[in-house]
Amino acid sequence: MLNKTFIGAAMIAIVLSLSACGGSTTVQQTETQGQQLTDLKEAYDNGIITEKEYNKTKAKILKGR
Repeated sequence: MLNKTFIGAAMIAIVLSLSACGGSTTVQQTETQGQQLTDLKEAYDNGIITEKEYNKTKAKILKGR
């Protein structure tokens, strides 16, 4: 249960960082693109995020944003 909570929190952080409004905030990416996709898929498979959120975030990760 704790693992799912941690993954959920991590995914929320990733989604929020990817959807930043373009201000002067710099987000330093420490995870590889592959790890982000793996974490995203795990969150989707565990029902933490919807299919729509999964597809939107996946596209952003693949575009490098």
